[in-house]
Amino acid sequence: MGISETILPAGSPAGRNARREDEALLRAAADLAREFSQPNAAIYWTDFGLSALVGYAALAGAILSASPLAAIACAILSILALYRAGSFIHELTHIKHSELPGFRFGWNALVGIPLLVPSFLYENVHTQHHARTRYGTVQDPEYLPLALMKPWTLPVFVLVAALAPVGVLIRFGLLTPLGLVIPALRAKTVASFSAMSTNPAYRRRPPEGAFRRIWLWQEAASCVWAITLIALVATGVVPLRAFGIYLAVLSGLMIVNQIRTLVAHLWENEGEPMSVTEQYLDSVNVPPPGLLPELWAPVGLRYHALHHLLPSVPYHALGAAHKRLVAMSGPESAYHAGNHRGLWPLVARLVRSTMGVRPATQVTEQTSG
Repeated sequence: MGISETILPAGSPAGRNARREDEALLRAAADLAREFSQPNAAIYWTDFGLSALVGYAALAGAILSASPLAAIACAILSILALYRAGSFIHELTHIKHSELPGFRFGWNALVGIPLLVPSFLYENVHTQHHARTRYGTVQDPEYLPLALMKPWTLPVFVLVAALAPVGVLIRFGLLTPLGLVIPALRAKTVASFSAMSTNPAYRRRPPEGAFRRIWLWQEAASCVWAITLIALVATGVVPLRAFGIYLAVLSGLMIVNQIRTLVAHLWENEGEPMSVTEQYLDSVNVPPPGLLPELWAPVGLRYHALHHLLPSVPYHALGAAHKRLVAMSGPESAYHAGNHRGLWPLVARLVRSTMGVRPATQVTEQTSG
């Protein structure tokens, strides 16, 4: 496999101010979307089911192990496996549920409710991130110009994720029941504490229609689980050690996801609407041959830039679509500029940007073949 380099103008991402579309790339993406759009139910259920099984078995091992080293090893395995299982929430926002009947319910029953991250927190939110007129603007729930912000924003960004397990316990165990008797609190909870969003200014509208019913049953189940868990710990039925390990595993997978989010985009847009090509160039692929991205960016998230071109393509087809685009894209294609080497070079780039260190040229490596 050869490595090629594309030198891009300063002030990128990848020449974002050019305001031009790579028409050939978009035509190829449209063809691939039609070819690879069908989800394979067997792959979804098998991958998700095994990930959840391994995650919970490892969590039990961490709780029951008498050896500190064995408990730590089991906890790490549980974090990675449950993180993979939890990452299917991203697929839930894009798939047609008629093509994977029961998957939303199964995901919430096995992962969403037990981990207190029901899918309504992401459904009808993430799709706004893909809206052409919203991406990278103040109306995007999942965008902050992190590269243009102060260096202290990055550790705070990660710290928020570390504290998320406590936050969701409060959200579902306290705010949900109190909201039943305090309408103003309920309105605030829906608007400000009911979305997995990156943008703190994002405010969510109350749910309507069929989605309202989906929201309410998921929220009710999460509320019952949160209150039950707190009661079991308070009465000593669930030992504090077991509860602490549960919270630590949740915190660990939230941290991994937040670090992955740090490198999902280049975060260099200042709030202006962006073309589809510019949105792609502001997003990140970390394609093979590296293996570690399968751990920190599972379920197709290593092809995040490609996903912005092909949001309807299921995760298991993104690798084949990537190979096809690499093979058919000429050296002038914008597609190559979205492919990056790995996690730490991207983190280092982001840190340098927050410190005001902006290189005169941007070098993006991509793996051909």
